[in-house]
Amino acid sequence: MSWISFRTLAGKALSVALAVGILSSHPIAAAERGSVTNLPLPRFVSMKASEGNVRRGPSLSHRIDWIYKRRNMPLQITAEHGHWRRVQDRDGAGGWVHYSLLSGVRTAIVEVELLNLYARPDPSAPVNAQLTLGVVAELRQCQAEWCELSAGGYRGWARKGAYWGVQPNEVFE
Repeated sequence: MSWISFRTLAGKALSVALAVGILSSHPIAAAERGSVTNLPLPRFVSMKASEGNVRRGPSLSHRIDWIYKRRNMPLQITAEHGHWRRVQDRDGAGGWVHYSLLSGVRTAIVEVELLNLYARPDPSAPVNAQLTLGVVAELRQCQAEWCELSAGGYRGWARKGAYWGVQPNEVFE
């Protein structure tokens, strides 16, 4: 895939990380806060850069396991250490990324063949557009069951669950 280099190492790196406790296979409690930013953990962000090194640990001296190569790709921050953020992608692969490569702009990646964007959060509303598998869209706002997405100049509402980048119960404007 074009968005990750060294992907063959990802499985081994993830196994090693889980074994030594760098990554956790258990979900983090929603009430947890980052020790650096005091923002909630886990939380979603996106790649600001078009390329970003993913390291084994939170410093430049740690080995690069792979490189994310997709601007705006949604990532989930699971830990903080100084200027470093431990992130996971939608496949659960992750590592440490320098905070300057990340953006607070919320995005989501479509995980179904065709995702209808409705004019309003109602399945009987007119369809404004359809997004295909793998499209990255900006999340404009989210209600209990629906989010407003924007991609390619189109905007509309889609029911949660067909894209990755938002928690099922998350609400924001």
